[in-house]
Amino acid sequence: MSGHSCPNESHRPREESAGQPPPPERQVAVCPESAASCCSTRPSPQGGAAELSLHTPPERPASGAVCSAHRHAAAGGGGGAAGGQYVRLNVGGALFLCPLRVLTRRESRLRDMFRGKTEVMIDREGWVLIDRSGKHFGSILNFLRDGSLVLPKSRVQIQEVLNEARYYGLQGLVLHCQSTLQKASQELPLCVTPVVTSRKEEDLIIRSSTKPVVKLVYNRSNNKYSYTSSSDDNLLKNIELFERLCLSFCSRVQFVRNVVGDEICCWSFYGQGRKLGEVCCTSIVYSTEKKHTKVEFPEARIYEETLNTLLYETVPLPDHTLLEATRRRYNPCGSHSEEDEGPGPGLALL
Repeated sequence: MSGHSCPNESHRPREESAGQPPPPERQVAVCPESAASCCSTRPSPQGGAAELSLHTPPERPASGAVCSAHRHAAAGGGGGAAGGQYVRLNVGGALFLCPLRVLTRRESRLRDMFRGKTEVMIDREGWVLIDRSGKHFGSILNFLRDGSLVLPKSRVQIQEVLNEARYYGLQGLVLHCQSTLQKASQELPLCVTPVVTSRKEEDLIIRSSTKPVVKLVYNRSNNKYSYTSSSDDNLLKNIELFERLCLSFCSRVQFVRNVVGDEICCWSFYGQGRKLGEVCCTSIVYSTEKKHTKVEFPEARIYEETLNTLLYETVPLPDHTLLEATRRRYNPCGSHSEEDEGPGPGLALL
């Protein structure tokens, strides 16, 4: 290339001659062929990573003076991109090779970086350092190329893309993410009820859940004896109540089905990783000839225990006095010991 020379990355300064001061260290200029801006690297005074400062030169470089430009070519001699120049980016440890024309195509922080409005850092190998996560940087580049982006389905990932779009100053992508999140919030919440088939799965869900857990075990095949006449209907009523509670409290309580447990029909209630209570709906009744299995439907008690689990929604633990009040049981004669004290704390949540 005539007129200007591009210093090699392996360039070493000449040895100092006796009695002569060392020559000043040369600067490496990055001059885009189709832009009027250029950038130069200056070694850090502390000997650390070199600093890449971008500025507008007083004179436009001559045609063909392209220094430290990374032209993308395949090992077998493939041609470069139409834009000519590529920039090597290190975004939070993730490496990207991107055309300069893409980075400067739209109004953004990246355009300011490579048009001299913002100083950036590069390492000794020539990678431009950006102190952000590289998880969604590919999505940022796709938006710069096309002006549109297909967002992920997860609300968490959309929020992550939104945070990156705000940092890079891509207002169009910010509005796109905000609009998608707003539409998703207007949709009805999806009630997901896991069905566990092992003790290990059940323990994992209970320990990892940030919400109270209500578990229903139902397994009609566990019966050793014949059912009473009303047992089948009561078993279906328990399952229907479980589904109604799921629809009512799915945003506050994690509901779990267990179809391989040892019980025929049993409710269990958990809060902050520990068991709070249990309602067993089966019993053995004796007749004159043989035993029968009876399935009951204690609807009121199931509702009460479910409401009590809502006390464990937040951390730290609820007030100790309130917890003790909800744990009191009915006496054998069926009358409540706090009958004259008004409604209990669990009913106040209604």
